[in-house]
Amino acid sequence: QVTLVESGGGLVESGGSLRLSCVASGNVGSINEMAWYRKTPGKEREYVAFISKSGSSMVYASAVQGRFTISRHNSKNTIWLQMNDLKPEDTAVYYCKARAAALGRDWDDFWGEGTQVTVSS
Repeated sequence: QVTLVESGGGLVESGGSLRLSCVASGNVGSINEMAWYRKTPGKEREYVAFISKSGSSMVYASAVQGRFTISRHNSKNTIWLQMNDLKPEDTAVYYCKARAAALGRDWDDFWGEGTQVTVSS
């Protein structure tokens, strides 16, 4: 089993910044692509940013392009989401997702429990 734990959420004023972290632990064999998603009450969970296994390819949702930056450190099994110029509409629970294989197991998608980000106007 692979466990993902997010941290770094909190309350920030509009225009402020936060940096989210996601660490994978447990019976980690290999991790492929990773991503951040977010969800607000009453809405579907939406994709925010993606990063390839090597870290050389990143894709962002149009709503966060130019403000958010995803990065990773493979030897630490960690990804980050640097969020700048935050807006009230960025308020959501942010989730980390990993395409990973536990030792001796097939590839699967794993999710963290989420971290709350609240942006006040």
